[in-house]
This record gives sequence, C-alpha cells and structure tokens, in this order.
Amino acid sequence: MAVGAGRDPERRRALLEAADRVIRREGPAASMAAIAAEAGISKPILYRHFGDKGGLYRALAERHTRALIEVLRGEFSRDAPIGSRARATVDAYLATISADPNLYRFLVHRAGAQGSAAHGAMSTMIRDVGRELAEMLVAEGESVDPTRAHVWGHAIVGMVRTAGDWWLDHDREVPRADVVDGLVELILGGLPAAASGPTRPGRGAR
Repeated sequence: MAVGAGRDPERRRALLEAADRVIRREGPAASMAAIAAEAGISKPILYRHFGDKGGLYRALAERHTRALIEVLRGEFSRDAPIGSRARATVDAYLATISADPNLYRFLVHRAGAQGSAAHGAMSTMIRDVGRELAEMLVAEGESVDPTRAHVWGHAIVGMVRTAGDWWLDHDREVPRADVVDGLVELILGGLPAAASGPTRPGRGAR
C-alpha cells in the first residue's frame, strides 16, 4: 500500500495547511520539526502520513503547482486578444509568486533541490504551461510550425519564470507593472519577428 493510502484526506489537508503556515512564516528553511509542532503532532506521525521529507515536499509541490497552473490556464485561454491574455497571464503569475514569496522559494529552490519528486512536480507544471502555450500559438497562428511553437512556448515560460525570480529580490524598487510591461513587450515583439522565418547563417558558418 502506498504511503498515506487510506488515510483521512481532511487530516492530510490539515497537515499541508500547517506546513504552508510554517513555510510562510519561517521561509524556505522551515524544518520538519516546526511543521510537526504547528500541526500538534510528532515528526514520526508526520512522516507516517507522507513517508519522508521528500513525500511532504512532493505533496506541497503538487498542491500549489496545480493551483497555479489553473490560474494561468484560465488567463491565457480566455476569449480576448493575445496581447491582453499575455498581459493578464504574466501579471497573474507575478501576483501569485509575490503573494507567497517564502512558499514559492521553498517549492522552487529548497524542495526542488532536496526532493526529486517535488522537483518533478515543478518541472511537470512548467512543461504543461509551455505545451499549452505552444498549442495556443499553433491554433491561432496562420502558419506557425508546431516545432517552432513549442520552442517559443517553453522559452516564454522559462523567461517569465526567471524574470519573476529576479523581481522577487527587487520588488520593493521595481513595480510589478513595469516587469509585466517589459515581458509582454518582449513576447509580443519577438513572436512576429520569429514568425517571419529563421535567419539562416552564411555559408561556412557553424
């Protein structure tokens, strides 16, 4: 039987909520002991529900990446011009990570570094968003090659995520709207140029 199978889902959710509170309060360095204390249980009981530290990390990653991807999917799949959707999606992403920066850093940096399963959950989320964006570009483009669309989709997701990481360290001096403007300008400015066709290297170039 898998770890946690058959256990009370309400209890499991309560433990994850306790973990969220500790991580938001203490940051990415939050310990398992602190999480267990917040939940009013011992570490062995916490491990019994999740198997080990990696199991807890995976559960947290799945819980939050699923919520984030639903937010992003809702923004870029709505009926609106692509510019409006790009702006709303980028803004929603930045708003989400800035609302819980400690939780975001825990999931992306600590959990990703220490738990391969949690890292896998984050990677799956990134791939899913990149794939859905690529499919949207193919559906809306007049002659967008599917391979190129997937390159664009995953590149855009990586760019927005990296810029978001930087902005979390500078959000007091850099308004979110400025970051959104810069990213959307780059995305919407780059796609038409890329759609015109690749630049071929000169003869002999490597």
